[in-house]
Parts: sequence; structure tokens; C-alpha cells
Amino acid sequence: MAFRGVSEKKIVFTDGDLIKYNLQSSQFLSGFLMELLEREDSARGIVYTFPHLTIQEFVAAVAQFLNPHPGDILIFLTEAHNTTDGRFEVFLRFVAGLSSPMIARGLEEFLGPFTHETTCRVIDWVKEEVKRQSGNTRSESGKRSLLNILHYLFESQNRGLAQAALRSVETLSFSGITLTPIDCAVLSHVIGLCDTIKYLNLEYCHIQCEGTQRLGPGLYKCRELRLGGNQLGDSGLKLVSAALRNPECKIQKLRLDNVGLTDSGAEELASALSTNPLLSELDLSFNKLGDSGVKLVSVALRNPECKIQTLWLTHVGLTDTSAKDLVSALSTNPSLTELYLSDNKLGDSGVKLVSMALRNPECKIQALRLGSVGLTDSGVEDLVSALSTKPSLTWLNLGSNSLTDRSVPALRHLILTLPSLEWIGLHWNRFSEAEGNKLRSLRGLRPGLIVVDL
Repeated sequence: MAFRGVSEKKIVFTDGDLIKYNLQSSQFLSGFLMELLEREDSARGIVYTFPHLTIQEFVAAVAQFLNPHPGDILIFLTEAHNTTDGRFEVFLRFVAGLSSPMIARGLEEFLGPFTHETTCRVIDWVKEEVKRQSGNTRSESGKRSLLNILHYLFESQNRGLAQAALRSVETLSFSGITLTPIDCAVLSHVIGLCDTIKYLNLEYCHIQCEGTQRLGPGLYKCRELRLGGNQLGDSGLKLVSAALRNPECKIQKLRLDNVGLTDSGAEELASALSTNPLLSELDLSFNKLGDSGVKLVSVALRNPECKIQTLWLTHVGLTDTSAKDLVSALSTNPSLTELYLSDNKLGDSGVKLVSMALRNPECKIQALRLGSVGLTDSGVEDLVSALSTKPSLTWLNLGSNSLTDRSVPALRHLILTLPSLEWIGLHWNRFSEAEGNKLRSLRGLRPGLIVVDL
């Protein structure tokens, strides 16, 4: 009766339902069913309901294991999982949980033995569904489906099953769907049970501090971790920092853009960066670090243990005041090859400091973003002169600044003297059509060179 109610989204039952399933209300009123007085026109009648829908779903799941004729349970499980209105979601989690021998033993004492064939089929179905769904995460529905399957794994508490099901899974991506703290606990549990997950993408999943707390124990095991777009705040970042300090931390690429990090939380993060030799890519863009926060990060970059190669600091409130600290790290850190500083108020004075750092032989920069930083013709000559000494430079963005025709000769010289340069962004500046054409014409002289639309 409980199962039929879940199938038909029915929570109220009549005397007729009890008679149909050979039940007597007096047997179950103490703990499983409640009487409700129902009025219809002038008549009154008694109807029955479970104290909570979750109890109905649990009883419905138990029924599957007490059925001596499992029949086509695999087909049913697949159909129930593919039902999009969510009616079977909790029911299926209970089914997966009841496949655990440890859980079943406690119930069998009261209910009799569970059907062994059903237990085996449920375990096989969960394992196959993980394999089938793990590569189907391009759509929101695919991500939701995989997340539900991981809940089944969690409920089963079957370490061997989780390891077998996830043996070939290296990527988990749930970007763009809302994850509850319980979802985060499930993900942490799953990651903790296996060593294969290398890439975890949880960008824009509405995760806050509580969700990060649930995730915390498993984060250090991933090689690439994307948490951008979640309001983790400084307290959530402390948990991420703890993962970075873990002696067994495997994180190499970390995206923390737009997570609510401020200069207050930057100190904890910077401390973790100083002691982590594996981290090679870090994105802190669109956080309110300000000069004081950037200064703390710069101190970490100067530590010989810090091996960051790619650093995003787009729109973090950096000004020429703290640029001195940052360029000091740029001058002394030979690991740093890609630096993204766009959308910060550096001005010519800040860019001049960057140029000084670029002249240092220890600086091995290959990609540099200085879009929308307030650069004018006055500052571009210093920059071009410094970049001309960098044969390793392949990528340069100077878009959305205030460059005019006065800068064209210097830019042409830079492009012609750096054979390694593959991409240069000069869009949204103030070049005339004639001088812009002079820059465009360089595409013909340098096969493969991309000059972004002027």
C-alpha cells in the first residue's frame, strides 16, 4: 500500500485501501498510520495517512526486499530513477540503503529475511548506473541524475561498491546546479572512498560556508578544484586553506574566483600557499582583496616553496600602491609564467612597476593580461621596452585602455621583434582607422599571429 501510494503520489488512504491489501488499521495505528477525520458534504469518514511522507517511502522500500518474487526489479529501478518529478527520489535512496547487509540485519530480526536476489540486483544496478551517468553531465538533468546516483552510493555505505563503481571516473562536474549541505556531504563521502577523482567542478552551485564544511574532508584529494561563484566567504576559505595545508594534498589547480574572499581571509589562504609545493594554478579574480590582500598573496609568492605558474588577479581592487609588492614576487619567482591583472586601477605608474619586474632575468613570463588597467601612451613605451626582452612571451592583452596612434610604432616594433608572440589584444583602444590598419597588416607578415579586432 505504501509503495502504491509513492507510485501514484497518494498519501491518504481509505478503509477500502486497507481491505484491498488485507490490512487492519488497529494493527498499525500505534506507529505507522494516523487517523484523520474527513468531512465530505454532510457525511463524515475516517481516512489514514503515514505520520510523514518519509516513513511511507521507507516502508515502500522495505516492501521490495520482502517480496519473494523480485521479477523485473532492474527495469523498475531504472524507470523510477528516470522519473523527472522526484516522486521516487527518497524511496530509491532507501532502497540503496537497505541493500547494505549491516542495515538489513537489524530489520530482519523483526521482519524476516530479505530477498537475497533483490539485494544483489540493487547493488548491480547502482554500480552500472554510476558508470552510465558519470559521462552524462553536460545538461542540468544529467547532473541531477548523477547526483542522485551518488546519493544511492552514500546510502549503501558499501565501500567496495563505491570503489568498483567509481574505478574509471576521473571527473565530477555539477556546475550551475544548487547543492545543499547534504549534497556536499555525499560528494565528500564519495571522493573520500576513491582515489580516482582528479577534476571536481562545483562552480556556481550556491555553496556557502556550511556546504564547504561538509565538503572539507574530501577536497584535498582532487587535482583540479573549481569553487568559483559560490559565496564561501572568509570562513569557507579557511576550510579550503586547511585542505591546501594537508600533507597529502593533491590540488594543482584551484579556482576561487568570486567567492567572497576579502583581505581578512587572504592571510589564512596566503599562509597555506606558502607551504604548498604542488599548486600551480590559482584564480582569485573578482574578490575584494584590495591592496592589503594582494600584499599577503605576494608574500606567499616570494616563498621558495610556492610553485604557482598561473595567477589570476582580475578585478581584485589592485592599485599602484600594492603593485610594488606584487612585482617584487614577479621578479623573484621563476615559476610564474602567466599573470592576469585586468580590470585593476594600476594606471601608468602601476604598469611601470610591472615593466621593471619584467626586465629581471629571473622573470619567465609567457602570458600577461593588462586589459582595462588605465594604461596610456605614456606608460606603453616602458612596457614594450621590457616585453621586448622576453622571447618567451606568447600572449598579451592590452585591450580596453587609452592607447592612441602614438603607441602604434612601439606596438609594431614589439610584434615584429617577438617571433614567439601568438596573440595580442588591442581592442577598445583609441586608434584611428589608418593606424589600426598598420597593426592589422602585421597578420600577413607573421603567419599564425592573432591581432584581436581593433
